[in-house]
Amino acid sequence: MFRLAITPDAELRLLAGHEAADLFALTELNRPYLREWLPWLDANASAADTLRFVEDARERYANREAIEAGIFQHNRLVGMAGLNTIDWSPRRAEIGYWLTADAQGQGLVTNACRALIAHSFGEYDLNRIEIRCATHNARSRAIPERLGFVCEGVLRQTEWLYDHFVDHALYALLKQDWQPAP
Repeated sequence: MFRLAITPDAELRLLAGHEAADLFALTELNRPYLREWLPWLDANASAADTLRFVEDARERYANREAIEAGIFQHNRLVGMAGLNTIDWSPRRAEIGYWLTADAQGQGLVTNACRALIAHSFGEYDLNRIEIRCATHNARSRAIPERLGFVCEGVLRQTEWLYDHFVDHALYALLKQDWQPAP
């Protein structure tokens, strides 16, 4: 199964069905904070919804359509990161991520993205990675900027977030421009 080290004490890995309850509890604990930026929270209203997500994520991974993995620090689930979509025809993928409020500021998401990029350009031989962030989400936008992505523009009113539209900044990184960390 999918597993990537992101720091000496943290890793990305696919969730197993028995971990769905942990993911739901983490989502519930952080729901008010996550709701500010993520549109899927209303569709994840029960542990059964989360179990369906975990099972679907495992199937999408098996079909090489996505990698939706848990971020584990000291073996404790603290968020999610992965390739939300993989489009094999143009060899492109889109990275998505979220982290609990109490685990932020340690570089976990930056390192998770760095590991996903290396995996995508190396193992999968993809050519382009995209990250889309709400234009007002400075913390989320700092990640692709830190990793050398180019902001290619703004997608106006591209996402419905509960009661309003949100603009996204579209960042992209090409394989030819990737500078892996030493």
